[in-house]
Amino acid sequence: MAAIDRRTKVIVMKTCITAMAASIVLVAGVAQAQSYGSGATGQSQIEQLHQALHLAPTQESAWQLYRSAADVPDKAQARRRSASSLFRTLDAPRRMDLVEAEMRQELDDLQRQSHALKAFYGVLSQDQQRIFDARTLPPADNQQDQRPY
Repeated sequence: MAAIDRRTKVIVMKTCITAMAASIVLVAGVAQAQSYGSGATGQSQIEQLHQALHLAPTQESAWQLYRSAADVPDKAQARRRSASSLFRTLDAPRRMDLVEAEMRQELDDLQRQSHALKAFYGVLSQDQQRIFDARTLPPADNQQDQRPY
């Protein structure tokens, strides 16, 4: 019976770690799409996006809310590093608690980003939405056409 309990615990732990990794990948994808890295012009991608959108003054407050929500991935990475260093020092039940707490925070962060993005997107014109969609699309894994058909 003890072997079954141990095996079950291992399966549960692996499942939780896999779920946490999946949530991290999802958030990383959002972060990649909203990257702050500098481009060839010396401007960050977020600055290039801002410039390309030609926002009206009435759209600037929504832009600022969106931009502050886009900062979440940097904070999440720091939090993940901290949790990762702590992980090996904890017993199994506390590791599970840590994984659970991290997943909840990842979901909260993602929901905050989603709300800010949708609010900002809602104030954009159709032309601005097209620009936004094109500029925030993550690059394909390879440069080949990835159409589903």
